Amino acid sequence: MKRRNQEQLFDEAGEIASFVRAKRKTLGYTQPELSKRIGVGVRFLRELELGKKSLRMDKVEQVLNYFGYRLSPIRLEQSDES
Repeated sequence: MKRRNQEQLFDEAGEIASFVRAKRKTLGYTQPELSKRIGVGVRFLRELELGKKSLRMDKVEQVLNYFGYRLSPIRLEQSDES
């Protein structure tokens, strides 16, 4: 069961990474430009866009808020194992 949870975490980090990267590119910003506008470090933004699994949630929230989004719990689908 623990392995399945790890895999879900990796998928979610990848989804957030893709979302942030796509939003940044749509706005036409470089990573340094966007990080300055948001108030986070370039390294943090780079790691977020690469899908790093262990990032500060408050900073992830700060980035998402800039685009008008927020972190929120989403119910997982029930499986036969539950």
